[in-house]
Amino acid sequence: MKLVYANMILIFLVLSSSMLQVSMAGSAFCDSKCSVRCSKAGVQDRCLKFCGICCEKCNCVPSGTYGHKNECPCYRNLKNSKGKGKCP
Repeated sequence: MKLVYANMILIFLVLSSSMLQVSMAGSAFCDSKCSVRCSKAGVQDRCLKFCGICCEKCNCVPSGTYGHKNECPCYRNLKNSKGKGKCP
């Protein structure tokens, strides 16, 4: 009986760790894409912050350091409270 519980706990831990890696993969994706996108920005920390927010919502970041927002319509269409584009 103890062996069954031990095996169930082991399986649970293995599955939990694999789920954690999947959820962290999105963050690594956004971090790498946003670092390229914001590489020439005047205010790096603000660019990275907003790019990260937009990437998490849209799961994409346009290529290059400026423009190309037609590659990612969700990213292009996010607006701030003043109605301006939110994403760099």
